[in-house]
Amino acid sequence: MTDTISETLTGTAASATGVTKAYGTGATAVTALDDISVDIRRGEFTAIMGPSGSGKSTLMHCLAGLDTVDSGEIRIGETVLNTLGDKGLADLRRNRVGFIFQQFNLLPTLSAQENITLPLAIAKRTADPSWFATVVEAVGLADRLSHRPSELSGGQQQRVACARALMAKPDVIFADEPTGNLDSRSSTEILRFLRRSVREFNQTIVMVTHDATAAAYADRVVFLVDGRLVHEVRDPDADEVLDTMKALDSYADPAESRS
Repeated sequence: MTDTISETLTGTAASATGVTKAYGTGATAVTALDDISVDIRRGEFTAIMGPSGSGKSTLMHCLAGLDTVDSGEIRIGETVLNTLGDKGLADLRRNRVGFIFQQFNLLPTLSAQENITLPLAIAKRTADPSWFATVVEAVGLADRLSHRPSELSGGQQQRVACARALMAKPDVIFADEPTGNLDSRSSTEILRFLRRSVREFNQTIVMVTHDATAAAYADRVVFLVDGRLVHEVRDPDADEVLDTMKALDSYADPAESRS
């Protein structure tokens, strides 16, 4: 195992270099990320895993520009997020980053179609009809576009969220426990869609998950313990991921919470 995992900068969609992040001060301070360096390759599906409190969600939030770091550098492509002000970060999140959350985060008064195209509308951009049709076909929502979220199942709502994340053709999509509120069938549909978006659309995806089966859809799994990157697995299967998680659980400090 190693504390630093890195790839060549060629083809890097996002990266963290020497990143440290702490919450609180003095005796109550908790180090959420401890000198982490990791590169996310373009066109790959990366899963982030670790025991409870390992810092996996904090790492994703920092990579996505949703949280700041105390030291080190975060990049989306060649853009250094640390140097951006609030407007620059907002523009980056709107135009270059896609998000999929556990809670779907759809606007209840909008139809599925309006929710899908909302990021483009906010950015005052017009949806490409061909790309819209491709995305809708990929998530299987052609007959649900006029429905509001309350008229859709949980799985269908998450598929709307997936389509919304893809519409702006972002550099990276960040997915935070995207199957956490879904049944097994809906979870499989979402994971297959994410896998397809990497394979067919050359999308880059970073997913935080606690589920070994979900992680097995990724090209690569990186593991955190106590705010440090300690291991990675490429071309994972669920059994290998589960065995790694069991081994890492014994290293985690259950009294600390970082995720």
